[in-house]
Amino acid sequence: MAEPLYNTDFYSWIQQQADLLRQGRLGEIDLDNILEEIESMGRSEYRQLSHRLDILLMYLLKWCYQPGHRSSSWKGSIEEQRFRLSRVIKDNPGLKSRIPEAMEEAYKVAKIAAYKETGLSKETFPDRCLWSYDQIMNDQFWPD
Repeated sequence: MAEPLYNTDFYSWIQQQADLLRQGRLGEIDLDNILEEIESMGRSEYRQLSHRLDILLMYLLKWCYQPGHRSSSWKGSIEEQRFRLSRVIKDNPGLKSRIPEAMEEAYKVAKIAAYKETGLSKETFPDRCLWSYDQIMNDQFWPD
């Protein structure tokens, strides 16, 4: 028995499934794998949100706890992540409800990255994020 197209040629499988859906041949679609891929896409969008928050929070921690090292590069990185985060939410408004969870997870990663990059002790940084999502997304917010 031949291995399913899903396992051997993902691109062709996608094209095949799209054609079957367009033709209304619903009985022939690979429903289990289509559902798996749709769920995977949702997880991917959430990971994108979390990743952008990781980076933004890490730079904000560095900005706050290393004021003598502030640079236009850090400022640009903060501005870039704010923009990219706003795009993720604009493109996926359903993720808004997951922001608190993503912030909590992202802060843990950001704290690790911040003490790794700064050389400051882990204890320098608070256990929980001190800022709200609205604050970190505000172009006028620069923690001191």
